[in-house]
Amino acid sequence: MIKAGIIGATGYTGIELLRLLVPRDDVEISVVTSRELMGTAVHKHFPNLRGHLDLAFSAPDSELLEECDVVFYATPHGVAMNSVAALLDKGVRVIDLSADFRIKDIALWEQWYNTTHSCPERVADAVYGLPEVNREAIKSAQLVAVPGCYPTAIQLGFLPLLENKLIDSQHLIADAKSGVSGAGRKAVEDFLFCEATESIRAYALSGHRHHPEICQGLSLFSEEDVKLTFIPHLTPMIRGILATLYAPVKSGIVVTIEQLQSVFEDRYADEPFVDVLPQGEVPATRNVKGSNTCQISVTYSEHTNTVVVLSAEDNLVKGASGQAIHNMNIMFGLNELAGLQNIALLP
Repeated sequence: MIKAGIIGATGYTGIELLRLLVPRDDVEISVVTSRELMGTAVHKHFPNLRGHLDLAFSAPDSELLEECDVVFYATPHGVAMNSVAALLDKGVRVIDLSADFRIKDIALWEQWYNTTHSCPERVADAVYGLPEVNREAIKSAQLVAVPGCYPTAIQLGFLPLLENKLIDSQHLIADAKSGVSGAGRKAVEDFLFCEATESIRAYALSGHRHHPEICQGLSLFSEEDVKLTFIPHLTPMIRGILATLYAPVKSGIVVTIEQLQSVFEDRYADEPFVDVLPQGEVPATRNVKGSNTCQISVTYSEHTNTVVVLSAEDNLVKGASGQAIHNMNIMFGLNELAGLQNIALLP
C-alpha cells in the first residue's frame, strides 16, 4: 500500500488527484493539506467525496507528510520550491504539478516567473514527467516535474515529426484553445461566467509561461534550438485543450499523408494514453473529457507543404493530475494503467 499526501488539494488539480486516487485499493490518501481549511472534513469542501474519503484537511507543514511514500504538490508555482527539500531529505518521493522544477535554465525560469528560485540545487535532478519520453528516468526519480497542460498537448503533437527530422524546426506554430479551468479556481473577472461564456479570445500574446517549457522539450527532441510561435486561447468550456500545430516540411524532404500517419502510429503504438486516430478523423475535447488520453490526428497540406497536427486532451487529467498519477505508477513499479482507465464522459 502506497501512502500518499496531497499539498494544496483545494484547487482543480487537487480534487482531480483525489477523484482518481481515492477509489484505488493500492493507494492510501493519508494526508490532504490546506491552511485555510485545516480541520475541516474534505467531503465538506468536495461533496462528491462524501462516503469515499473520511479525512480532514491538515496544515501544509504537517509531520504526516514525512511519513508518506509520495507527496503530490497541487499548488501554484513558488510553493514546492520552498519546502520540497525537507521531504526529499526524508526519503519521500515528490511529484510536483507546478512549474517550479520543469525548466532547467534557472535564469530563464526566474525571467518568466518573475521571482527568485529558492531551490535551484534540486532543479538538475528533477525528472521531467512526460512518460512518453522519459519513462526510464521516471522509474528511479525522487522528484518529478509534471509537464504543463499546453506543453503536454503540444509536445506530443510535434514529437514524432521532430524525432524523424521531417520538419523545419525554426518555423513551428501552435494555436491552442483551453477551457477556463486551466486558469485555476481563483476568482478572477476574466473567468466569470458572464465574461467567458459565448466568446473565444486569445491571451498572453506577448508570451505565455509555458512557452520556454515547450521549447525546452522540443529542442531536446530535435537536437537543435527550435523557434515556436505559441498563441493560447480561452474558450467557453470548463475543461479541455485542443492544439492545432503547423510545421513546414524540411527543405528537400518529400512526405505523404500515408507516411505521416505511419510515423505517428509507430511512435505511439506502445503508449497507453496516446490515441492516434485513423486517417480522416479528428480529435475533439469532448472525446477525452475526464480521461487520461491525448487524441492526435495528422494531416498534410500539399499546396503549402505543411504538416498539420491536431492534439486534444483533458487539461486537468492528461494535462495535470492524470499524468501525475501515471508518473506515480511508473515510479513505484505499478501497472501504468492503474486508476487511469476512465472512459471519457459523453455528452
